[in-house]
Amino acid sequence: MAGPGTMAPTLPPARELDALDGAAFGQALAPLFEGAPRFLVRLADARPHRSYATMLDRARDIAQSMPEDERLELIDAHPRIGAAPGSVSALSFVEQGYDREAADVAAEAEREWIAAELARLNSAYEARFGFRFVVFVAGRPRASIVPLMEAALTADRAGELRRALDDVISIARDRVRKLASDALRRNMRREEEGS
Repeated sequence: MAGPGTMAPTLPPARELDALDGAAFGQALAPLFEGAPRFLVRLADARPHRSYATMLDRARDIAQSMPEDERLELIDAHPRIGAAPGSVSALSFVEQGYDREAADVAAEAEREWIAAELARLNSAYEARFGFRFVVFVAGRPRASIVPLMEAALTADRAGELRRALDDVISIARDRVRKLASDALRRNMRREEEGS
């Protein structure tokens, strides 16, 4: 894992991405998908994408249509919600809110309770479904994830698998927006408006 101290990667323009060999393509996009190898090979094979918007739309279709073992690999590439801060990628560190936590005693007690609840819920979820709980956190505090995980435990496996894969792609879409240079962001906006 990259850990919280690692510099955030930058993304090449989509046309440059399309021109990369398969290994370089996978390396460039690994931060978006936590390095899921077989998924990245499939995404490379689906080129040309010509835009990040198109690539992410195709990514969703590919993720949903892969064999189950590859879908689980893609989901399980993501860290557990509430995983130890030093064990997650730099992007996940920020997404899970570790960079915004207060250091006072009351906050520490709440963090410990939330960590214990998330650990309990992660174990129950993984035992029930056979894969990790992945959700597009979108800046929400970890405490707000607890009821989402509790509700997910009552869902059916096929629905949870679809939802988790959709959230993996939503996470990647958000990461593209965050990692894109200003010029790339302008191009992406034009692409989305032209769609």
